[in-house]
This record gives sequence, C-alpha cells and structure tokens, in this order.
Amino acid sequence: MPPTLASLVHHSALKLTVRAGQDRLDVPVRWAHASELADPVPYMEGGELLLITALKLDAEDPEVMRRYVKRLVGAGVVGLGFAVGVNYDNIPQALVEAAREEGLPLLEVPRRTPFLAISKAVSAAIAADQYRAVTAGFAAQRELTRRTLTDGPEGLLAALAAQVDGWAALYDASGAVVATAPEWAGRRAARLTADVQRLRERPAPASSVVGGRGDAENAENADRVELHSLGTSRRPRSALAVGTAAALGTAERYAVHSAIALLTLTTERSRSLHEAGLRIDAAVLRMLLAGEPDHARTVAGSLYGGLLDAPFRIVVAESAGRSRALGTAQSAGDPGGDTGGDPLGTLTEIVESAAARSGEAVLVVPEGERLVALATDGGAAVAACVEYASALEAARPASESLAGGDDESLVVGLSAPSGPIAASAAYKQAEQALSVARRRGRVCVEHEHLAAGSVLPLLADDAVRAFADGLLRALRDHDATGRGDLVASVRAWLSRHGQWDAAAADLGVHRHTLRYRMRRVEEILGRSLDDPDVRMELWLALKATGPE
Repeated sequence: MPPTLASLVHHSALKLTVRAGQDRLDVPVRWAHASELADPVPYMEGGELLLITALKLDAEDPEVMRRYVKRLVGAGVVGLGFAVGVNYDNIPQALVEAAREEGLPLLEVPRRTPFLAISKAVSAAIAADQYRAVTAGFAAQRELTRRTLTDGPEGLLAALAAQVDGWAALYDASGAVVATAPEWAGRRAARLTADVQRLRERPAPASSVVGGRGDAENAENADRVELHSLGTSRRPRSALAVGTAAALGTAERYAVHSAIALLTLTTERSRSLHEAGLRIDAAVLRMLLAGEPDHARTVAGSLYGGLLDAPFRIVVAESAGRSRALGTAQSAGDPGGDTGGDPLGTLTEIVESAAARSGEAVLVVPEGERLVALATDGGAAVAACVEYASALEAARPASESLAGGDDESLVVGLSAPSGPIAASAAYKQAEQALSVARRRGRVCVEHEHLAAGSVLPLLADDAVRAFADGLLRALRDHDATGRGDLVASVRAWLSRHGQWDAAAADLGVHRHTLRYRMRRVEEILGRSLDDPDVRMELWLALKATGPE
C-alpha cells in the first residue's frame, strides 16, 4: 500500500511528532513538497505532505493561520510538516489551533531531520509500493494464465474475482451472461445486460464504469463495476464485468488488464474456430440439400447433437435492401445498399443466443447476401427468429412495406417441419415462403401458413395483372359498346361450374341468352370454353382484376 502519514510518524529515523489531526493519519501521501510561499496552493495537486519552516509566514497570527490552513485543506493537502528550531523554536499555538479546527494533521519536524530525509522516505515508500504492485501484477498474470489454460474462461473469472476481492462476469455477443465468479454474482451480472449492450455499440476497445453509489443497505448498488469490451474487431464480440467495493488499486488493475488480454486472445482463437465451424456447417448443409443425409451425419459426428435426426425447420433470410433490388428493374445492379445496419448479423446473434440458452444445437450458414439456418422444430431458436421478425413488422409504419420502404430490415421464409431425407424439399419451401414474403411486403412468412390460406394473395403481382387485363380487354371493349355483359356472364358461368340454369338465374336472363353470350366470348377470344386451361385462366384473370 502507498505511504501514509501514520507510516511516516512510525518511521524510526524521522522522529516526527503529531501535534494535530491524530485521527487522520491513515490518509495516503502522494508526495512530500517543501514550500515557503505564503500561498503555495497554485502549485499543489492534492495528496501532498507540505513541509515549511514559516520563513515568510506570520505563524503567530491566528487569523492569518486560519486562512492559510483553510486554503491548504481546500487544495487537498493531506498534512503539514513544521520544522522547529529554524525560525520558531516551537510550533506557534495559532497554527496548532488552526490545524485542529480544520482537522489537518500537523507534524512537528525536529531540527536534526532534514526535509530531504522526509522526501526520500516518501519516495522510497512509493517506489516500494509500485514494485509490490508490479510484482503482484506479474504473479496475478501467471495465475490467470494458468487457470485459463487448465479451466478455461470460468477458471480465469474465478482467479480474477479472488485477485480483486470482488466478482467477475463474462458476457456473450448478445449481452447475455455466459459465466460468473463467484456463483452468487449471477443476479448482479444479469442486471447489467443493458449497460453491456450500450458498450457494444462503441468501437472496441471500450470501457465504462457503472454503480458505485455507496448504498450500504443495498450491496448491489454499492458495487463499483467496470465493463470492458473484448475482441479486436470494430464490433466487440463479448464483454467482461469486474465488480468491487472500491476503485481498483495498481495490482488489481494489472490483474484486470491481464484478464482482458487473455480473454481477447481466447475470443480471437474462438473466432478462428468459429470460421472453421462455419465451413463445416456449410459442407453439412450442402450434403443435406444434395440428398446425402448419411454423409452429412458422418461429417457432423456429434457436433449438432440430435439436430440432424429430429424434425427441424429451415430458415432462409435476406436483407430487405437486397429484396428491394431484386424486385425493381431500376435497381437491378444495386446490391441493396447498406444503411449501416446488419440485419442478418443481428438475426444470427438472436438465433444462436436463443439456442445456446436453451441447450439446443443450431446450424447457421451465411450464403453471400442471405442466411440459411437449420433449427429444431418447436425450439427456442425458431421461436426467437419468428418473434424478432414479428417485432420488426410491428415496428414498421402501416403505410410502409418492404417493397417500397427505406428501412434496412429482413425478409424471412420458414419451411414446414422436415427431416434429413426431405431437407432439399424443406429448403425449397423456405425459398417459396421467402418469395411470398417479398411479394406481400411481409417480414416473415411460414410455408405452413401458405398451404392453409388462399391462393388469391399470390396474384397480387403486376405481371399477373397485366396478363389478366390483356386476356379480358376484348371482352370489356365489347361490353363498353352496350352490346352485352360478357365479362359478368363469364364470371357467373364459371362461379356456377358451367351450370346454365343457375348462372342464368344469377344474371336474371334466360339460359338461351347466356348460351349466346358464351358463344360470343369464344368467338372474341378465339378459344374454346370446353378447354379447362382456358376456364382456369379466365377465372384467375377475373380474380386478379377484382370485381367489376
């Protein structure tokens, strides 16, 4: 620990005597400084032991001494050393009383003790304290390294908590708590999730201090917690929290910096392993989609647990920017300009974090400007994906769609439950659902909902409308001349499945009139209504263009 006034008083060679402020001798001394100025305050930084002989002071004037001592206390001077036998044989009573009033420790320095000896004693004590701190820091670094190698991040956190006499926690990329030491710190660490998420918004390396409010009745509020981002990339991959009852000392600071370095190395090594894992994920996915589930299982081994055997869902996601580019001819060469967000990266973090918290296996493969994920049906990863997509859709203004809005969001297609043998079909289902989501201006569409719904929303396409208008134009031109209601007749006849009497009754005409009109339709279109393809095309055209 640094030198204190008490340690100087107990220094056998200095022979110092306490004349005032006996109850404040445990204050650390940052330096010892001699000054005979009447006002040395402008040259003080705080924490000094000021040494004087009162060469230029009227030390016997009570008012002068009160003002002098008050200024010293205001400047943060922690003690005053007065040399006797130089200008005064004893410390004047006015100075003693002023020091007592302000609670400033006043030390009597005998004539045979030079100020230089006091300065050397303070300097030596500071140097010894720094040496101890450095030595303790190196020892802590060795211990942290050893625990990291033997027990991983959990062992490092335990060693760090012991070094700082507090607690430590590690967070993942989403801000969720990965591990804590000691175990009782889990609840405290969980309360800092929002602070960790704010820290991740800043470029690495970044740090912040929270808490430390000194609430004696609530230990959680009394904690002083330092947060540090981990990783070398622009966006931090994880974070470290260190909670203590007071500010960290030099030795503790060395320990924290060592922990940051070791965890960063671990993070970067994990990043390399993660990239290798992505290549394995991609290979396994390709095998599944190629109809080779046995080969996929052989390559995967136990990497994904029972994921490849249990019913799973396939998710295909794209950024809305890319979807807009694909859907408009004007921006065919535009990859969907980045607005600074990373929706696919956010979705990846959400899916992987949800799977990790629930103990599920998940396979996530980036494919250029899209993302493919394979997750357990009914599991937390699929639920988190759907929940996130629903939140995005709810947050978007009602008048804005993915096809026309400016937001950088997601378009997600989700397959029906499937197994490894039908993985290729499930992938096609997810792509079909993605295409429907893009056309409808939706964030997420599940393939199961398509089968349970109507085909009519699929006709909401400009190309379909153009076909319908072209097919019906001649009939509408005929009706516009007032020579018969051919379009209405076709609609009624098709809705009644070709039953003449029922359709004629709906129109309020004789069945022979309806037969005449339908022959005119065939003549105008040049096509036979006996052809089921013609009837189907006419019905879809009528549905696509809506009611008259």
